[in-house]
Amino acid sequence: MSRNKEMESEKEDEKSWSLLEALQKESIIAPLFKLLEVVFDLLVPMVVAQIIDVGIAGNNRPYIVSRFGILVLMAAVGLCCSFTAQYFAAKASVGCATELRQAVFDHIQALSFTELDTIGTDTLITRLINDINQVQNGINMGLRLLLRSPFIVFGSVVMAFTVNVKCAIVFLVTIPILFVAVFGIMLVSIPLFKKVQAALDRVTGMTRENLNGVRVIRAFCREEQSVADFEKSNDELTCLNEFVGKISALLNPLTYVLINIAAVVLIWQAGLQVNIGSMQQGQVVALYNYMLQIIVELIKLASLIITLNKSVACAERVSGVLAVPTTMNYPAKGGSAKKVTGDAAVTFKNVSFTYAGAAQRAYRISALPQNAARPSESSAVPEAENRRWSA
Repeated sequence: MSRNKEMESEKEDEKSWSLLEALQKESIIAPLFKLLEVVFDLLVPMVVAQIIDVGIAGNNRPYIVSRFGILVLMAAVGLCCSFTAQYFAAKASVGCATELRQAVFDHIQALSFTELDTIGTDTLITRLINDINQVQNGINMGLRLLLRSPFIVFGSVVMAFTVNVKCAIVFLVTIPILFVAVFGIMLVSIPLFKKVQAALDRVTGMTRENLNGVRVIRAFCREEQSVADFEKSNDELTCLNEFVGKISALLNPLTYVLINIAAVVLIWQAGLQVNIGSMQQGQVVALYNYMLQIIVELIKLASLIITLNKSVACAERVSGVLAVPTTMNYPAKGGSAKKVTGDAAVTFKNVSFTYAGAAQRAYRISALPQNAARPSESSAVPEAENRRWSA
């Protein structure tokens, strides 16, 4: 590879690294603001418990108003943190997708016809648009939820222990069961999502082939066969999507059944504690709110992991395109041309052409006759007189 090309590559690498460094700052700021939002979310049930146990129980209106003002302030600050985190997460994901899309496009431009035919135009379009968009979505959701959901789950358990130890045991029993249910469905769904993506690639490829070869299809009266083949591939894609949808649809009903059972046990245990005077009504409400926060975040976490797995799969497919080496060699820029001496300016001798993966050469030029035309001479000499071909 030429020195100029190496210098251009180094400049592109420096530009990419500078962009990645800028994205690193945004990738750190977004989760931090999400963690601040989580802190306010964990404090809200405790403030509500104080309103019930102190303000409403003692008919203390100034106390209720003051605590209500605190809730409004916490909601405003939490909303600002959420907007800030969303802004930086979106900026990081869009920036990463833009750089990745440009890198893939530049690499495609450097590929030869052999690599382009081997990979396929439909595959390249899917990688350049759909797969990179999925990577962008995964980065966005990961920055917003990857730390928030585990922190909410862990923080809710800790806050439950500060309220009542006996009732917090219900949390310790419920969370592992919910984890098994949620992530069990997720582990079954992930391989199926990969099959759906592969089926989508087949449908996209078949669509491209039929559109490009529509004249040939009509010339040989293959319209019905083409429609039947497309319908078969489309039905396979539909069946896979429906099957994955049915499995994913089990997530919400199953988790809500489990959480409702846990809520009944929690309220029953908390009622016993209230009857013996070791708990107050507001604390029961706080525990129930923490239970709801856990189930919501577990569902979000399961959806996030499925999205991240899709994004990782798409990122691997995009990386596969970037890893394809090009067979095109570019001459050095600014090099001086050598002066040609002799009867012929260009001579073809022992030149052959072979398609990629073919067992035999397509054609071969053994040699040129001695009376080959010079560049200054007329180019109207018949091709049969200028070249001798051998299979």
